[in-house]
Amino acid sequence: MALTPDIHEKINTWLTGSYDTETQSAIRQMLAENQEDFLSDAFYRNLEFGTGGLRGIMGPGSNRMNRYTLGMATQGLSNYLLQSFPGQEIKVAIAHDSRNNSPEFARIAADIFSANGITVYLFEALRPTPELSFAIRQLGCQSGCVVTASHNPKEYNGFKVYWNDGAQVVAPHDKNIIREVEAIQSVSEVRFQPDPARIHLIGAELDAAYLAKVKELSINPAAIQRQHDLKIVYTPLHGTGITLVPKGLAQLGFTNVHVVEAQATPDGNFPTVQSPNPEEKVAMQMALDQAKALDADLVLATDPDSDRVGIAVKDNKGEWVLVNGNQTAALLTHYLLSARKQAGKMTEQDFIVYTIVTSDVLGDIARANNVKAYQTLTGFKYIAGIIRDLEGQQNYIGGGEESYGYMIGSFVRDKDAISACAMLAEMAAVAKDHGHTLYEEMVHMYVTYGFYKEHLISLTKKGQRGAEEIQEMMAGLRANPPRTIAGQPVVELRDYKTGRIRDLRTGLETETGLESSNVLQFILEDGSKISARPSGTEPKIKFYFSVRQPLASAVDFDLANRLAGEKIQAIIDDMQLK
Repeated sequence: MALTPDIHEKINTWLTGSYDTETQSAIRQMLAENQEDFLSDAFYRNLEFGTGGLRGIMGPGSNRMNRYTLGMATQGLSNYLLQSFPGQEIKVAIAHDSRNNSPEFARIAADIFSANGITVYLFEALRPTPELSFAIRQLGCQSGCVVTASHNPKEYNGFKVYWNDGAQVVAPHDKNIIREVEAIQSVSEVRFQPDPARIHLIGAELDAAYLAKVKELSINPAAIQRQHDLKIVYTPLHGTGITLVPKGLAQLGFTNVHVVEAQATPDGNFPTVQSPNPEEKVAMQMALDQAKALDADLVLATDPDSDRVGIAVKDNKGEWVLVNGNQTAALLTHYLLSARKQAGKMTEQDFIVYTIVTSDVLGDIARANNVKAYQTLTGFKYIAGIIRDLEGQQNYIGGGEESYGYMIGSFVRDKDAISACAMLAEMAAVAKDHGHTLYEEMVHMYVTYGFYKEHLISLTKKGQRGAEEIQEMMAGLRANPPRTIAGQPVVELRDYKTGRIRDLRTGLETETGLESSNVLQFILEDGSKISARPSGTEPKIKFYFSVRQPLASAVDFDLANRLAGEKIQAIIDDMQLK
């Protein structure tokens, strides 16, 4: 791709402005080697500070994650904090994961905040993202940020921003911060020189306070005591989970936890996996191999910043299988509600939350137990928003989303793999105490509440043209929505961008009741649901499928599972999603 005049101008700014010689040398080398495609992608736009913060490939360029794009974002956030809390001591907490450059990026952010007269609480070393959320409220901070790119490949890093309730920023603060970031025209406006007296290191004392809250979540400590030797294999996938997951499990009373040693050391190159994503079997393979060798009961895997967890269990044939995010969220909901009921802890104010692309079985479980269930847009900032709105009136029990994120209790206001690992282990211990496996518990759950099967396809569309293709796909689906899919009439169209739900049989229109988001859902006559949603953090468009299948007894599960899978495949084939 030939470099446009605009891109040439941006490159020239970086070569002549206040940028370090290492950055300028790298750009000159790319020019000398005619790496036009690489340069075009690195400079065709500014790395977007979205509603959650920054995320991008590391390297020189305006569309890359580096000290300058991070610096301008941090300066913009500092400016907004100073406007929002005049006359107050402003405090922020900062954490980082195990990625390459994460410690340096965290320190740069701390320096800039301090240079703006803001008090900084900087974790002394890598820590899980949920602990950052906890620290904000624990230390009375107005904001916080974590340097992470979650489960993205090793080339990526990012910067997530939180507000004083410990949740990622939402309206109006998200748009206001974006405005302040975009108002910074030059790196010369960024205050890089720190005020060391304003930077305070934190660590062990926050760990202890956080883990005490995790322990308080336990509903059935007696079952753990009886099943303390439950055999658990855990892998942090070279990430931050190693700092707290083993401690959290030990604190609950589990004495037989085996860490995958080859993946225990934090390493931003993630040398044993192609992608450190616990959704993918290939990332879990070492843990699965170890579980087979040990004849373990449960496999747990956390992503690099430990906000998401994947699990594996033995099925009814004794084979190890991955439990997907919808199934895990449903199992946790089922356990939390049934265990609380059995322990006499249930109240009329209890509620759960799940997202619009997560399995509707969560709502069925809640209703069957006379517990309120709220649906919200994808992202834990929306779940946290409902908790904030209902604080003091209703009691949040738990919530989750299909992408392996769960939040139990409200002391953290973001998805939390540390507490989820603790509760999943307790759930497995309780099941074993009753002579069951978690797989058997899952099948029983579906027989009781109804069987749903879900599937996700992510289509990657990289670069400038890829972003345009994604927008074209969504525009096409809006302009010409399918009338039938896999032989089933489309009976309802939900457009979360316009906030309208249209019944295609009656023409009746209602409102979603949620804020605008670029999501389309097609509801079929048989109850199947297809959702289309561009990713907010990756160059992908995601299609979510959910179908229902009759399931009368546990012996019919394999057949029902196969038939539901065939139904999903027919939908994918008809929509020509490749």
